[in-house]
Amino acid sequence: MFKNVFLQRLVARIRRFLLWFFVLTFLWVLVYRWVNPPFTLLMLQRYIEAMIGNEENPVITYRWTSYHHISPNMAIAVIAAEDQDFPTHYGFDIEAIRHAIRYNQTHERTRGGSTISQQVAKNVFLWQNRDWLRKGLEVYFTLLIELLWSKERIMEMYLNMIEMGDRVFGIAAAANHYYKVKPEKLTLEQSAAIAVCLPNPIRYNPTKPTTFLVKRKNWTLRQVQRLGGLRYLKNMYQ
Repeated sequence: MFKNVFLQRLVARIRRFLLWFFVLTFLWVLVYRWVNPPFTLLMLQRYIEAMIGNEENPVITYRWTSYHHISPNMAIAVIAAEDQDFPTHYGFDIEAIRHAIRYNQTHERTRGGSTISQQVAKNVFLWQNRDWLRKGLEVYFTLLIELLWSKERIMEMYLNMIEMGDRVFGIAAAANHYYKVKPEKLTLEQSAAIAVCLPNPIRYNPTKPTTFLVKRKNWTLRQVQRLGGLRYLKNMYQ
């Protein structure tokens, strides 16, 4: 009898927790459809790391810029480099995930299969560790943002919130940091150079490219041409 009552109460509490979790996270994502995040957990982590390391100027460089003040070259460059089906998929690219798994089994340099939407979910709402809980929540938040946001808003979040250098977040900060220009002035070459560094922005620098980065940038530029250039972005608004 006691065991049955305990189980009933436990199930009831779990149900209440899941209900409140869904309501709160749904509202959180919905609010961010219009409200720009002031910071992310990764920004806070980088700041704490700099403080612990006794760095003289542990500043996080971040300034929000609306999508229409960002060069479309940057959007097409990250699509070509990271997620070519972004305008048409619903948050996940199963074939890319399968390809990444097969590639990583035989290559020392690993590849990710995450879409731009998944990266937004991770960078805006979650932490960076690759544990199963975070991956599960990443899937959940990816579904929510695909449901509640437009593709333009997802791209706007991506270009503003992801890490693009050592404590450099977002394209406004990156454009100034690397090229001393405003984000709307970025050329396709500069955009591609930044885009190919995004898998490891702490290690790579677009103004000091390695042989690997040069090859990757040239590949990305060819992909931009193959996709049809800026015309490809029209799919984001359909």
